[in-house]
Amino acid sequence: MSIESTAQESAIVLDGKALAKQIEEQLRTRVDAIKDKTGRTPSLATVLVGDDPASATYVRMKGNACKRVGMDSIRVEMPSETTTEQLMAKIDELNNNPDVHGILLQHPVPEHIDERACFEQIELAKDVDGVTCLGFGRMAMQQSAYGSCTPQGIMHLLAHYDIELSGKEAVVVGRSAILGKPMAMMLLNANCTVTICHSRTEDLAAHIKRADIVVGAVGVPELIKAEWIKAGAVVIDAGFHPTDNGGVGDIEMQGMENIASAYTPVPGGVGPMTINTLIRQTVDAAEKSGGLSNDE
Repeated sequence: MSIESTAQESAIVLDGKALAKQIEEQLRTRVDAIKDKTGRTPSLATVLVGDDPASATYVRMKGNACKRVGMDSIRVEMPSETTTEQLMAKIDELNNNPDVHGILLQHPVPEHIDERACFEQIELAKDVDGVTCLGFGRMAMQQSAYGSCTPQGIMHLLAHYDIELSGKEAVVVGRSAILGKPMAMMLLNANCTVTICHSRTEDLAAHIKRADIVVGAVGVPELIKAEWIKAGAVVIDAGFHPTDNGGVGDIEMQGMENIASAYTPVPGGVGPMTINTLIRQTVDAAEKSGGLSNDE
């Protein structure tokens, strides 16, 4: 899709919920084939440390997504007082379990745990959430690896709607290890000219106003104002903040249908693609484990 050609038309809604449902239908077929050919059921292990209610909800949603495509979900719950060493040992158990094809360590873990060390303990072949430094480096260098699920899901959404990326100016607002930074690298690999903005960026509005593609990934409700968006831009909102009216993202969406050429709704845009990508990458890992994939 050409940004310029649609600037004056009604904006395309990038419907992640609909696309995720469509992909799940394809995944069910792939899961059945894995079961038939290997005798094993693709399995995702989710590790939840502590009793954070939001994290528990996310883990439950991921388990439900596994069930919808016929996968197994192994839920590992550990108490808040778990040490870094205990968590790393549990991850090692999962690394060594041939019935586990993917490992998800739910973020955040309790503060006394070295989360980065525990992420790094996940074997690359099972890093279906795309959280290891090795996985990030391989992705950035365009080598085989599982991308961080939210940015990878965004890239799938953009590809599905034929959004033109090559040569476009993209601004990513946010620099987290599992969203902002990998998002920027994926867009760079797609031949965008990428600017990364963050909490120390001066005159954020000026950066946004020149962007053909804007990705809100900063975690601050409606930080990015609708009036900053250039006419015809593609607007991706990776944030979600619950409100009495359902929720808002990192970008003001009022009137966006009259400004952007395409945009993600909140909710129903990026969120469903995040979980969908986790499940899809676990199926990928199961195929590789069973010798059913030609990928490296």
